[in-house]
Amino acid sequence: MDAVPQMADVTAVFSSRSAFTSAFPASTLFDSAKEINAAGLSLNVLCQSYPDHQLKRLLDTGTKIRCLFLDPQGKAIRAREAEEGYTDSRLTTLTALNITMLTRLRDRLDTTSAQRLELHVYDETIRFNLLIVDRALCVVQPCLPQARGVDSPTSGDQR
Repeated sequence: MDAVPQMADVTAVFSSRSAFTSAFPASTLFDSAKEINAAGLSLNVLCQSYPDHQLKRLLDTGTKIRCLFLDPQGKAIRAREAEEGYTDSRLTTLTALNITMLTRLRDRLDTTSAQRLELHVYDETIRFNLLIVDRALCVVQPCLPQARGVDSPTSGDQR
């Protein structure tokens, strides 16, 4: 019998982001968070799977949220669209929509809460989506060639 390799601190591996979010809904990840750091392409787990009013509640009660999106106007997102076989700017549109959604939310917050929501973009080749909650839970999803993000394996570790 072959030995299973030991993976330091990896708590679970899921065959897809869909399998991960079934086991760990956004509410489980975020409801009691004090700090959320997300870096990746469109950050759908935060932007599409968690309601605006819940994000507002987190920000109003002191949670710090930092988001780093792949620049929807950059070269790297067009390269990723080509890798996934999209010719209709689908990822560009989705990412811009998510940034707009969070910008609109930030604009409705009081000054103190608004300062807790940081939005930034980058224009580099993407290979991973990262989600770090309270510096205790890290979710990593690779961006595989010719595979949609939702279809890529997802793993997590928790301290």
